[in-house]
Amino acid sequence: MPHGLQATNLHKHFGAIQALNGLSLAVEPGQLIGFLGPNGAGKTTTMRAIVGLTSVDDGSITWNNTPVTTEDRKRIGYMPQDRGLYPRMKVHEHITFIGRLAGLAPNIADRRAEQWCERVGLSDRSDDLIQELSTGNQQRVQLAVALVHEPELLILDEPFAGLDPVAVSMLSDVMHEQVARGTSVIFSSHQLDLVQDLTEQVTIVANGTTQATGHVTELRERSPVRKLRIDWREPAPDWRPDGATRIETGTPSLATHTTTFELPADADPAALIAQASTHGAIASVTYEPPPLSDVFLGLVGEPIGSAT
Repeated sequence: MPHGLQATNLHKHFGAIQALNGLSLAVEPGQLIGFLGPNGAGKTTTMRAIVGLTSVDDGSITWNNTPVTTEDRKRIGYMPQDRGLYPRMKVHEHITFIGRLAGLAPNIADRRAEQWCERVGLSDRSDDLIQELSTGNQQRVQLAVALVHEPELLILDEPFAGLDPVAVSMLSDVMHEQVARGTSVIFSSHQLDLVQDLTEQVTIVANGTTQATGHVTELRERSPVRKLRIDWREPAPDWRPDGATRIETGTPSLATHTTTFELPADADPAALIAQASTHGAIASVTYEPPPLSDVFLGLVGEPIGSAT
């Protein structure tokens, strides 16, 4: 049996609301999983169940093939979507405190807190109160808190929310560093372009049920459509391939020299390009499966930020 985390056939009701309806999720050691779904899909409930903050009505959660115990949860790092910090504690003090709760000796917790302050770019704010920090910097503290005890499993619920591009780059680097040292990492995000750049492995859920899991490339290749984009050397001709749907770019400067079409996956790209070249001079052509965001829409039928 595979090692790592296995959450299998989870069910959970909150009164009349069924938050989880057979949802399954797995992550192996040293694997980075994007956990995707619209609001209300069951992502946060699943994450909270893994760390023991809520129970499930049915299903199993195992770590290395045995039920997750209280001792196992000491080796989990959790960064919740909502702020979980003590606002009147200082940054270094807070990170040290959480390290001590996780079982670190005082000197080790203090040293790790200093290291993580530096790693997340808060060395110059280490003596500031949490409540004095911006939203983005509080998010940096939450990351340090989740990692101070060097967990074997890291769970990040919307970690990129409120971060500027520099912080996004830092967090992405930290996640890859953790994977390189063998940590299992699960993260949710509504930024699908970022997910596609960050990881190749995703699990997509909706209505408390797993809709798809696998490599991003494989999920995109399974799509029944392809995208054809043609950049013309001159204003785009009034031409459309048979059976294709033209996609409006919404950008006037692009619309005059660029046309994008959606076609069936079995279309012949070479024939399409040859046909297009008879209608105008072509500067460049892109023919590929749809992006992850389109795959997501096809599976769950709504934008990722929509409520369910």
